[in-house]
Amino acid sequence: MRHVLTVIAAPASSAADSPGLNEPLVAALRAALTEAGTAAGEPDWLAPGTACDLPFDAPGREAAGTAEAAVRARLTTAPVDLAVQPAAARRRRLLVADMESTIIGQEMVDELAEAANLGPQIAEITARSMAGELDFAASLRERVRLLAGQPAEILERVAERITLNPGARTLVRTMRANGAYTALVSGGFDCFAGTVRDACGFHEARANRLLIGDGRLAGAVAEPILDRAAKRAAVEELTVRRGLAPQDSCAVGDGANDIEMIRAAGLGVAYRGKAVLRAAAAVAIDHGDLTALLYLQGYRRAEFLD
Repeated sequence: MRHVLTVIAAPASSAADSPGLNEPLVAALRAALTEAGTAAGEPDWLAPGTACDLPFDAPGREAAGTAEAAVRARLTTAPVDLAVQPAAARRRRLLVADMESTIIGQEMVDELAEAANLGPQIAEITARSMAGELDFAASLRERVRLLAGQPAEILERVAERITLNPGARTLVRTMRANGAYTALVSGGFDCFAGTVRDACGFHEARANRLLIGDGRLAGAVAEPILDRAAKRAAVEELTVRRGLAPQDSCAVGDGANDIEMIRAAGLGVAYRGKAVLRAAAAVAIDHGDLTALLYLQGYRRAEFLD
């Protein structure tokens, strides 16, 4: 069965101190594939110095896993990401992305807490929730309750802090231009998700709604809360609605609330993921930016829409 090993480094423009991906390293990884008993083909550079495909033949999933383990053993401390996938049908037709600490660099409830001088109290709850130590829905209710009485205008002020993570807009625009449906599915708040949807070009955004009364935060969230089960349901519902197979979908996130949607997708990616998510995801991106998801699908740098 034909497989492909994709190796990705941080883009040179975003990591001046990164050695990038060079030909000697790729040659060493190809040798590791050969030593693992596979027939490795010639390197196919998707982006010089940043991403490369190494095709190889392996008789089945177990042999492909053995080859991947051999490559990881050869890498030692090289600052690159890698993934092994079947070579056929790599391009996905559905993208479902988490928002906070994935598409954007912030956790917005923590930003609200800081603006309301409640930072340490709320940030500690957020960290434990993201690590999977607390139930997400219960922790969200607890954090929002602490914000009760804050003026609603705080939402607009905090929205100005939003920054897109590197590669976010390129990922969405490129997949959308190639026929994929793109959805932002967040356990955060819709007042921020709408802004991020428009900035990146997602087709739609789903998130929780903060309740407001008399111009102030009510300290509550509209039920039901969009949690990990709802994220999985979003992947499944969008897959069916678009007439796709589960394998056609790609999901990316960073924390415990993303586990179920990552498992439901054909390609599940942990982006700068917490340990609990990394253990569940097929692929982890720790060095590349969000365009790594495009390289995983076989896109070349020349095909990106920046």
